[in-house]
Amino acid sequence: MASIFTKIINGEIPCYKIAEDDRHFAFLDINPVAAGHTLVVPKHEVSYLFDLDDDEYVSLELFAKKVAKAIEQVIPCKRIAEAVIGLEVPHAHIHLIPINSEGDMDFRHKQQLSVEEMKTIAEKISAAVK
Repeated sequence: MASIFTKIINGEIPCYKIAEDDRHFAFLDINPVAAGHTLVVPKHEVSYLFDLDDDEYVSLELFAKKVAKAIEQVIPCKRIAEAVIGLEVPHAHIHLIPINSEGDMDFRHKQQLSVEEMKTIAEKISAAVK
């Protein structure tokens, strides 16, 4: 059965898309730790990030770097943190989270953003992806 991320990639479930290429897809997390919290996934469904072959892994990280640079341009922050947890969805993914301190990486505290806020953030980050 396809993961929820595969369904998002295939357009079966709506998302706030940031960027995609032939191998990768990035979209806003609908339960963000911070405004601009983005998930980066390979289109090829693999349960665990470290099960990707070396080429897929490096390619995903380079795509994530491009997305992180765009987030930095749009969301005021000191850094873009990267987290790999991977327990909630059996599809390899990277969390990119704008932070100003290490305490900002608390996944127990989610922000509530309106649909309009999410759309605006997605549009701005998407426009900044190079």
